[in-house]
Amino acid sequence: MLETSVSSLLGIFLSPHMMMLMTMGVSVGLFFGIMPGLGGKLGVIFLIPFVFGMDPIPVAVFLLAMHSVVHTSGAIPSILFGIPGTGPDAATIVDGYPMAQKGEAGRALGATLCASGIGGVIGALFLSLLMPFVGPIVLAFSPAEFFLLAVLGITFIAALSGDSLLKGLIVGLFGLIIATVGLDPNSGESRYTYGQLFLWDGIDPATAVIAIFSIPEMIALAARGNLADDDDAGGFRYTMRDVWEGCLDVFRHWGLTLRTSIIGAVIGLIPGLGGDVASWLCYGHAVQSSKSPERFGKGAVEGVIAPETANKSKEGGALLPTLYFGIPGSSGMAILLGAFVMLGIQPGPRLATDQVDLVWALIWTLAIANILAVLLLLAIPSSSCCRCSVAIWAPAPGRISFSCSASAHWAGYSRNMTGRGRPS
Repeated sequence: MLETSVSSLLGIFLSPHMMMLMTMGVSVGLFFGIMPGLGGKLGVIFLIPFVFGMDPIPVAVFLLAMHSVVHTSGAIPSILFGIPGTGPDAATIVDGYPMAQKGEAGRALGATLCASGIGGVIGALFLSLLMPFVGPIVLAFSPAEFFLLAVLGITFIAALSGDSLLKGLIVGLFGLIIATVGLDPNSGESRYTYGQLFLWDGIDPATAVIAIFSIPEMIALAARGNLADDDDAGGFRYTMRDVWEGCLDVFRHWGLTLRTSIIGAVIGLIPGLGGDVASWLCYGHAVQSSKSPERFGKGAVEGVIAPETANKSKEGGALLPTLYFGIPGSSGMAILLGAFVMLGIQPGPRLATDQVDLVWALIWTLAIANILAVLLLLAIPSSSCCRCSVAIWAPAPGRISFSCSASAHWAGYSRNMTGRGRPS
């Protein structure tokens, strides 16, 4: 296994093509993260038409590199504008934005970048340490165990529904009904196809994911208004000394950094929880473990370190059930799972034996992409972080159209956009 790991690492570093794709993926991911309302999920959806038909491993590296660094740049608008770049970055606002208002934007950004890089590397290390144990366990699974895993995934609907348990169960039941659309694999009888040939293969996962995550998010985004107004002050100007001071804060609180990295990685292992739970849970842990909890909410640097570290480390944990069990650890991993299937990468137990090189390539991608993202953002001058007013509703119609086009290209059916008609 060590030999496979080293060969995968050398295959990335010694291949200009792989390094170029990873750098492009990181750059695109940082862009999608810094623009509120986009995020990694929409990034993968948007890029599918451009990578369709390419070699699976380089494309998988590109998509994972893009997705894994989104939260790194997503913290920037959270700190400077008080608006999260992605959902899980909302916890960073609680202390990050007050720090910027006090003139400590550079320190907050430095702590965010360093915590994100360390969290991403620890998440990849967590995944690599589990590799020798998970492989034999997965190979020993029978259909009965996989059925119980499916039932476990469904039970998370009830756990995550909060006070709306009935709504959660109704949505879960609706999802099960959608999964039955198509030809019965045993008898060949059509179910809920209503005479439409393109439904014989069932509802394509990409189409369902886009309908659930992309379209509603764009509609909500269109109703948000402006990103920020010119009247928003807050310490936008900073020096590199401030940034390095924030980086040192991460090492001063090394115990908190290590604990929240482990907590985030473990949360990533549990399907359905995702970054929101990881970031807020670790923020709460930072408050409870602090000797002066009254500082939180007023600009405590620990309140920035904890959620950002967990945000990144959870990617390593979420990748494990996605690859080995075909159960996405988060909504972002659900879209990546669909992309992998489209590329011919079939998640499941056979990955432990047939495509170990791919798994190690993805693990190294998590670590290298996070380090590369931190270096790229550190190279951005502070003068680029200026005040602005952005009408984020304007691009929403184009994003919706792009999502529909990606769905049609992904599945090969133009009627996926409307749910009517025959294959194109």
